Amino acid sequence: MIDPKGHKIGAPEAVYVDTTTDTPTMATVRTGLPTRQRLVFVSVDEATLGPGYVKVAHPKGLVKKAPSMGVGDVLPAEREEEAFKHYDQPYEPGAGRGRCLARQ
Repeated sequence: MIDPKGHKIGAPEAVYVDTTTDTPTMATVRTGLPTRQRLVFVSVDEATLGPGYVKVAHPKGLVKKAPSMGVGDVLPAEREEEAFKHYDQPYEPGAGRGRCLARQ
């Protein structure tokens, strides 16, 4: 995954879709040193797919400061809103005030 200037952010790990619309909304990117990796959430709004890359609309510095979790962890539903706010995006809980994001 790269930023608008072509700087490598990290390796894409998973895509998360909106549970109401089934639209890709966020992705996790593997960052950090091999012994201390974490998964950082990045908005895929306005992302561009190319041969061998995904270009997101956010600079590397903003993505690196985004909400994260350990490799193999699950983002608690109560932390979903934090990821949306980081990218100044509106947050709507899923049906029955449940999860908004589902991993694909």
